[in-house]
Amino acid sequence: MSHPEKPVQSGYAYQKIAEEIEAQILRGDLKPGDLLPGETEMGSLFGVTRSTVREGLRQLETDGLIHRPSPRRMEVTVPPVDLLTTRATRAMALMKVTFRELVEVAMVMEPLAARTAAERATPEEIEDLQQLHAALVASEGQLEETIELDEKFHSRVTEIGHNRVLGPAREPVGLLLFRGFEHIAPVATNFYKRQIEAHSNILAAIRDRDVERASKWARMHIEDFWRGVQLAGLDDANPVLPRPVSHTEGVT
Repeated sequence: MSHPEKPVQSGYAYQKIAEEIEAQILRGDLKPGDLLPGETEMGSLFGVTRSTVREGLRQLETDGLIHRPSPRRMEVTVPPVDLLTTRATRAMALMKVTFRELVEVAMVMEPLAARTAAERATPEEIEDLQQLHAALVASEGQLEETIELDEKFHSRVTEIGHNRVLGPAREPVGLLLFRGFEHIAPVATNFYKRQIEAHSNILAAIRDRDVERASKWARMHIEDFWRGVQLAGLDDANPVLPRPVSHTEGVT
């Protein structure tokens, strides 16, 4: 860890410490896995008390930039995707985003996720996706299980495309969007069978390495979802209600 370019001034000193350490992480001066100096040593570096250092570290820990592998050690880390997802999901919920806005984004992201999965997924990853689909088929008629497995299926499709930008960008949209099934299922004809059909065709296209067919079926799946949204009366005036998200929820 390098010495700060300027001494920490009065005011919210702990925030300035957090900002300086964050800047060193983003510049690459501090890398994931690097250990930070002890609180006393950092206090000397920044010219502040140990308690001020501790408060700055607590902020960085909350932001997911460092973690504590043991009581006396702090280590630089990469923020977990589920932490980023939680914050983005809450922000969009507070912004009162609509299903239309979410669908507009999903029309781009879901076909891209299916396309990259068809290009890059390993045989083992495709087998894992097959197992998720089999579980979805077995849960036909059970709404909560279907919603959970649908989210896992789409998240897994994104993961096996091995694009590290697409996953964090897509996940909060998917978490909010597919909760709409709670309203669509009671009014949509053959809801479960159409869900299974779409997933079957996306899976088959990925397995066949057919990027165009994978993209086409993913888009058709979202278009069908949008028709269900309209049928359920979830128009632009209806905000998407937030779904409770825990930091322990990961992308599977």
